[in-house]
Amino acid sequence: MRCLVTGATGYLGGRLVPRLLAEGHEVRCLVRSPEKLRDVPWAADVEIVRGDVLGDLDEAMRDVEVVHYLVHSLQSKDFADADRKAAENTARAAERAGVRRIVYLGGLHPANVELSPHLASRKEVGEVFLRCGTQAVVLQAAVIIGSGSASFEMLRYLTERLPVMVTPRWVHNRIQPIAVRDVLRYLVDATKLENTNRTFDIGGPDVLTYLEMMLRYAEVAGLPKRRVLPVPLLTPGLSSHWVNVVTPVPKSIAKPLIESLVHEVVCRENDIREVLPGENTGFVKAVELALDKIRDADVETRWSGASIPGAPSEPLPSDPDWSGGSVYTDDRERRTNATPERLWEVVEGIGGERGWYSFPLAWAVRGWMDRAAGGVGLRRGRRDANRLNVGEALDWWRVEEIERGHLLRLRAEMKVPGKAWLELRVAGNEGHGSTYRQRAVFVPKGLAGHLYWAVVWPFHGIVFGGMVRNIANEAELHKNFRKS
Repeated sequence: MRCLVTGATGYLGGRLVPRLLAEGHEVRCLVRSPEKLRDVPWAADVEIVRGDVLGDLDEAMRDVEVVHYLVHSLQSKDFADADRKAAENTARAAERAGVRRIVYLGGLHPANVELSPHLASRKEVGEVFLRCGTQAVVLQAAVIIGSGSASFEMLRYLTERLPVMVTPRWVHNRIQPIAVRDVLRYLVDATKLENTNRTFDIGGPDVLTYLEMMLRYAEVAGLPKRRVLPVPLLTPGLSSHWVNVVTPVPKSIAKPLIESLVHEVVCRENDIREVLPGENTGFVKAVELALDKIRDADVETRWSGASIPGAPSEPLPSDPDWSGGSVYTDDRERRTNATPERLWEVVEGIGGERGWYSFPLAWAVRGWMDRAAGGVGLRRGRRDANRLNVGEALDWWRVEEIERGHLLRLRAEMKVPGKAWLELRVAGNEGHGSTYRQRAVFVPKGLAGHLYWAVVWPFHGIVFGGMVRNIANEAELHKNFRKS
């Protein structure tokens, strides 16, 4: 069966594609930036089409039997309008192309209550598909437990970093979490459903409060017993600020996640088990599997893989002078006795737990400032400790280009009055050793951009100068970097 996957660069889409391939399906991926799929292991096995769910979809839908719709605008200001228009556009294109089925993953929600804006939007998208001329299977899930998911990261960091937990009222609401492996199984198996146009609630076998989920996580992770301090006045808005401070999940993502937990989210029906039978994974087992993946550095995709609305999307031009506009650069280089291969290992392993090799406090303070301004901050980390792929998040950067062994180009997604890039290059020297070259590029936006550069420029000698020096020293000192 030929399947079209939208959102293939996202957390679930990036995991769904290889599972569809394993079942023998032909897969076409609709992505705005095909280069983001360049380094995934299954790229050569799929057809990649450049496009957007708000644009012309006729070519993407050609000869397609099933559309997996995994797109939503979680962080956009006008997300509801954008999501509705995208769903309507996709539905019309599916009808024109004669698509047999649309499979959509929405959010589990209670009946007869006022939903949060994001849950209401997810519900509306599902209704758009159910009303269109193409049959639709709308799966509705609550909290998804899996390595790298935003919900799991929020649960993980809140529990691990808070031996005394400040708990708002919503942590006592019942939730029916589901393991990511079971969500993916339903998404794959939904391709088999015939003559079906309806919603299905999907959940795991356990119904727990969020507080019980945190306490059980602590047990699985081997943490000391957590203390609970109830604070009934802690609203979802205030809670999202708290999550923004304590976890890597920024407020823009934490707020809709928390708002979805204000009411109980428990399956009202279990019909999916009759049409797609199978045993679902319990909460404790799902946590164990997720932690095993994290410990083994085997996380397929992460919540941070999605692009940040408002961040610069155009690549750094090859012309270093950026003809036609203002540009500030900071260029530095250093020769080292390390081999090019060893130097590259240090470069590709930068960020995350290893840090940025200069003035950690300055990087941390800048990260806190970015989080306070609503940005992603410095705690997104990285998916794999040693290897990077194009399109992945790396702390407050996005990997824009990587030429293995030679070039790593990062695009900033922090809150700055302009656009910023950081290039790290490795070159071999004639006869012996290697050279590390580093270039920071900033394109200011308005007067604020020029003032910003003037303010941070005095610190570049400390931050970027120390970075060049310490990266070179790290390459010379640690011959077995990969094993560290």
